[in-house]
This record gives sequence, structure tokens and C-alpha cells, in this order.
Amino acid sequence: MKNKNVPKTNVCETCLLIGYVRVSKNDGSQIFDLQKDSLIKAGVSPERIYEDSASGKNSQRPGLEACLKSLRSGDVLVVWKLDRLGRDLKHLVNTIEDLAQKGVGFKVITGQGANIDTTTAAGKLIFGIFASLAEFERELIRERTIAGLEAARARGRKGGRKLEMTKAQIRLAQAAMKNRDTSVSELCKELGVGRSTLYRYVGPDGQLREFGEKVINGFL
Repeated sequence: MKNKNVPKTNVCETCLLIGYVRVSKNDGSQIFDLQKDSLIKAGVSPERIYEDSASGKNSQRPGLEACLKSLRSGDVLVVWKLDRLGRDLKHLVNTIEDLAQKGVGFKVITGQGANIDTTTAAGKLIFGIFASLAEFERELIRERTIAGLEAARARGRKGGRKLEMTKAQIRLAQAAMKNRDTSVSELCKELGVGRSTLYRYVGPDGQLREFGEKVINGFL
């Protein structure tokens, strides 16, 4: 018999709030307390907060890598400020787009990105503006690259980006990255490429990125 007194709820019991914090120095001059306290106040359990002590420009962030691999559809990634997550605008947008493809939400507590909450319509609109700016930047770079190549060909020179990963390497990387237990560092050693090169072709969940798609489809 159903209990009529049990209240209805729209909260998914299997969905989790996952937090990520980062400080720029690992010499003890910066601490996580402010960020962690804010995340906990926002509803993130302390044991579900991942951390890194690294510069924002540093591509090697094991805490972020583990955090992204732990996220599942319906979860929400929570950060204190927008700059805690992305190395630059392009990296930030790519990361959040990867989360969206996995069905993962993204929320910023404070700072310039405090209105970003991709679990709400308004938050999606604001992030859409960020994505549009990143796309605009990519198109400008693409146009300049094409113009430069055409100018070089007109002078009898050939140019283009050097192929860094083969189809076989990309397929192997895709399969490996889909496994949450895969060590990205070990995978890079096995493939003979750097971490930034790997992520240029394959995302953290094994999905193809722009250069990976071009190689697979024979455009590079």
C-alpha cells in the first residue's frame, strides 16, 4: 500500500553535486578553505570535492582529470569561480560542452560567471554567449590560417598542420579514454604524444574532437 504522506520530489536521488577547487600555488601560500566552504554551503559533500594545486595554464591537473571521469549523466559540476576550471576561454567552453554531451550540468557560485548554471534556462543562455564568443574566436583563427596557407601556396610553398596522431592511435585513445580507470599520463606515454595533443584529438570521455574528426574522415 502506498504511503500518501510521502512528499513528492523532483530531485534525482542518483544525481550528485561534484565540486572542483584549484589554487595556483602548492607551497602552502594559498589554501582551499574559502572555495571548499562555499561549495559545501552550496550542497556539495566534502568527500565529493576534487582539488588541484596548479597554475590555470597547467594542462596537467590530475584532480580535474579524476573529477571529469567521475561525472555521470544527471550530475552537476560546481566550481567557486569560472577561472578555477578553464585554462582559457576555448578550454572552458570545450570542457563544458563535453559535460553537456554527457548530460552533466555546470554551476558557478561566485565571480563574473556566477549566473552560469546550465541546469536552468537562463544559465544556458548565458553560457551560450560564452560559446558564441569562443566560436567567433575559432572562426577568426581559421580564416587567418586559410588566408596564410593561400598566400604561401601563391608563393610556391606548401603548409599545414603536422599530423600528430594517426587513425589507429585515435581509435585506441577513444577506447582507452572511455574507461574511467585509464591513466592519461600512461596513455600518452604509450601513444608517444603529449597530454595537450591527446586532448586536441580526443575528449576526456573518449569523444572525437575537431582534429580527431578530421583525421578519421580523411581531411588531415
